[in-house]
Amino acid sequence: MSGKSLNRLLQPRSIAFIGGRHAEEALRQCRKLGFAGEMWPVNPRRTEMAGAPCFADLASLPGAPDAVFLAVPAEASIDMVRQLAAMGAGGTVCYASDFAEAGDHGAERQARLTAASGDMPLIGPNCYGMLNAFDCAGLWPDQHGCSPLEGRGVAIITQSGNLGLNFTMQRRGLPLGTMIAIGNAADVDAGVLIEALVQDERVSAIGLHIEGLKSVARFSQACLAARRAGIPLVALKTGASERGAKLTLSHTSSLAGPDALYDALFDRFGVARATDPAQFIETLKLLHIFGPLSGRTITSASCSGGEASLIADLAERRGLDTPDFPAPVQDELESVLGPLVSVSNPLDYHTHIWGDGPAQTACFAGMMRAGFTASLLALDYPRADLCDDGDWGTTLDAFVAAHRQVPPEPGQARIVVSSLPENLPEGVAANLLDAGIVPMMGFPEALGAIAASARLAESLKRPEPAPLSDPAPLDPASVASWDERASKAALAQAGLRVPLGAKLSFEDLAKLCRDDSAELPIPFPLVLKVVSASIAHKSDLGGVSLNLKSKAQVLAEAERMRPIGETFLLEEMVGGALAELIVGLSRDPQFGLYLTIGAGGVLVELLRQSAQVLLPATRDDIARALESLPFYPLLAGYRGSAPADIPALIDAIEAIARFAQQNEAHLYELDVNPLLALPKGAVAVDALVRIKEH
Repeated sequence: MSGKSLNRLLQPRSIAFIGGRHAEEALRQCRKLGFAGEMWPVNPRRTEMAGAPCFADLASLPGAPDAVFLAVPAEASIDMVRQLAAMGAGGTVCYASDFAEAGDHGAERQARLTAASGDMPLIGPNCYGMLNAFDCAGLWPDQHGCSPLEGRGVAIITQSGNLGLNFTMQRRGLPLGTMIAIGNAADVDAGVLIEALVQDERVSAIGLHIEGLKSVARFSQACLAARRAGIPLVALKTGASERGAKLTLSHTSSLAGPDALYDALFDRFGVARATDPAQFIETLKLLHIFGPLSGRTITSASCSGGEASLIADLAERRGLDTPDFPAPVQDELESVLGPLVSVSNPLDYHTHIWGDGPAQTACFAGMMRAGFTASLLALDYPRADLCDDGDWGTTLDAFVAAHRQVPPEPGQARIVVSSLPENLPEGVAANLLDAGIVPMMGFPEALGAIAASARLAESLKRPEPAPLSDPAPLDPASVASWDERASKAALAQAGLRVPLGAKLSFEDLAKLCRDDSAELPIPFPLVLKVVSASIAHKSDLGGVSLNLKSKAQVLAEAERMRPIGETFLLEEMVGGALAELIVGLSRDPQFGLYLTIGAGGVLVELLRQSAQVLLPATRDDIARALESLPFYPLLAGYRGSAPADIPALIDAIEAIARFAQQNEAHLYELDVNPLLALPKGAVAVDALVRIKEH
């Protein structure tokens, strides 16, 4: 979809409900939400729907509806959509299933549905639809947890109607303004909705449940629109596992690409990633109040050493820092808490000041003056049916008072977090939101949300990236493999340094070795390899010999390898490598060509340390990928060891990426393994290219 306005559909003044039982429930839920506009039920076989008189057909309506909830069978939906588009309706939610998610026959039907919608936006098919709590508008065929919302709130776009329903039922204090379940997204997809929602000043953040993307290019453009509007994005990506990906294909006909590529996509275009629904909700809450955080330093206060230790452990696992308090803050806290309390971060303030509002306020204000990115109060409320919560209220009031005394700087957050979700009542959460403090439920979820927000801020600080392009398909059957010599020669033309080498038949190599007066074309020490386009892993077959120092050794090794192949590559032996890397290029149906950078050599399968980089890639993109690898300290010079030539290593990877860009339409895959990281320079000592000849 492009060029269609969603204003009438997303913020309707009139809604038509077409169908039977599901349409009636959607009307009932819309009325319950408090919609003040026109509601027009349409059913030729009924006189009323949920107490409202029915119209017999579309021609009987008072006008063209802004939005339509369409709940008729799949085939009938196509003709009805065509009629709605012709009469100028603002947009339609198509509830029916049995479209592309059902196989080839459904895909053909979905194509006809999309064609029938013409210039009219269509959400679905196979979807629940939309809830707009800002304007109290509902096109949703089931009960839900949304209520009218004044002020700002978050929007959620999901491919799963049931997940969307679950999100509306959350009791975590998330101010939910818009929920849109897009199902098969035949017309209106997540990218289109992002671009529409960021224009609504009431939207503070957007959450995305993604099973797969139809167009990575379209999504990247939408992310840039959100970035320019200052609206943070949070994604919950499903289909990461092999089994999850299969379920995704059968569920909404989406293609779930490699999970690591989604990580790379989100990192480049400024999307915080949540690992589960709870962290998804907590991250949205944090971004709703404070936006992306400016760093990774946190402090927490609790009256329990166990809670303080748990938060310290969880923070470290998520890449968050709990530094010591600055000296003035340390002195201030010691003065407030007295000699019986050992002041450290995270802070266990003991129970000496429990129930003492002024002392707790002074303690929390001192902690906030440390200026760390996030200041947390760990507080689990007791059960209201069995216990008195008076002192807990005193503690909460003290934290709010301290928050007002020491207002946070931009990029800082104030958080009250319970160890268990059920231990922070919904009413308390609502009061905290009103005070400008984030109520968070669950230590792991809260700290995961802080880390995700910090990563988001780091991404947004980088220069704005260029949008991606959708790849052209390339049939693997049309692809041919180049042998190592041809592969290296092509990469060398792109600027990659390769060893000096010569390709020889066994007969020519044997003749040179047996002639005492003949010189080999490459000086000793040498590497000898069988060279063949049909052999990808020569080492596994014994087709590589290293550090050969005489003609006799070369000839003996050539004779040993002769059963494997009759053609050989004679190369200079490159020594002094500090590390071996693999740099691969692969083609994905959604993402096109992408780089994989990781630990190489014979350990590549064992270590499985790698990072993915989408193309086109900048030098900074490549540098960040290298730095993310667990073995990067070895490259940088671990514990005083000699460092590798990192600039030369990045040069080498840039050359490989340059070759890929030059052959983007034809290249299928490429492996450089190993790429030797040297004290000075970087050399590719093996390479394989698979490409469509052109």
